[in-house]
Amino acid sequence: MHRCVVVYESSADRNRPGGHERHTRGLLARQIARLIGCEHAGDYEPERRYPEPTYFVPSRTLVGLAAAHALGIRSERDLFGGVVPYAFVATKTITHPLVDVAARVPPGWSHAMPARVRDVVLDGLSAFAIDDARRAGERLLQRHGEVRVKPGTGIGGRRQAVVRTARELDHALAAIAPEELALCGVVLEENLRDVATYSVGQIRIADLFASYAGTQQLTEDNRGAEVYGGTDLIVARGGFDALLEHAELDPAARLAIAQAHAYDAAARDLFPGLLASRSNYDVARGVAGGGQSKSGVLEQSWRVGGASSAEINALEAFVADPQLHVVHASCVERYGRAPAAPPQHAVVYFEGVDEHVGALLKYCTVEAA
Repeated sequence: MHRCVVVYESSADRNRPGGHERHTRGLLARQIARLIGCEHAGDYEPERRYPEPTYFVPSRTLVGLAAAHALGIRSERDLFGGVVPYAFVATKTITHPLVDVAARVPPGWSHAMPARVRDVVLDGLSAFAIDDARRAGERLLQRHGEVRVKPGTGIGGRRQAVVRTARELDHALAAIAPEELALCGVVLEENLRDVATYSVGQIRIADLFASYAGTQQLTEDNRGAEVYGGTDLIVARGGFDALLEHAELDPAARLAIAQAHAYDAAARDLFPGLLASRSNYDVARGVAGGGQSKSGVLEQSWRVGGASSAEINALEAFVADPQLHVVHASCVERYGRAPAAPPQHAVVYFEGVDEHVGALLKYCTVEAA
């Protein structure tokens, strides 16, 4: 049994004080401590001695098995999130092949991964050098007419660009720092219109295990940009088989689950040492350039994410009622100084002015399905 729960902030997040995401991680860690039945010990401090074993809530996917072992993380039961052997494995670049055999590739690259998941993803290419990215983008422009450029480390659709010409492609690629490109790469992918984005995933905390599927919503932030606005999930106690059996799901959601399941299995098979107690997959369904409907996995998330409040509140509901097998769990993010008040039964994760994004309200609700 774990003796305490700590939030492990990456160096980048430690240097970014405050913020709604950091505040949310702290509240989620408290909930996880209650679920496990142990103490919440705040942010991890390297110089401090903690009672072992310690449970970690990392702000990002941890890179390096040796580094995780040094913290005491031996399996997925020791953290909420994931551990990968190389930095690029935590990014969307593992989804697609390289432009050709001459393309530069980081150590640990798996040519087998894109080949195995090609039937459950969109048409795209990955690159780790500017000339390879340009060749990949030009090839996809010829096929599809417009291409979405996605930096490997981008989150929630931020920093992405849709390009239609070689000049626009060059401009989008120039916005990615060379060192970032070499380490985590860029994805160039066919662009869909009229998109619905599904969230499909699984979480495990101690002996609690649940699977879910649902749809994401967009909202307008304080700068007028369209950003992530929350997720509505159907969460079932157990694996994907339980979710498919007990939840009312339309055919598109069932297809998204099958695609995410195939992607998850491939990643775990092909990247030895991958640990993930929280695995989330974004699956897009929309209209391709030729007018046909397409569905495919966009990327994975093996870390605390936007839907984590819904996931953990669903687990709390299952603990509170052992006879409960399926719930609706929703997390909401609304910007501005006068958003609609949350429902009375909502769990509020942030309400105030974030120094980075401005006024924001975040909350979660759970109801029996």
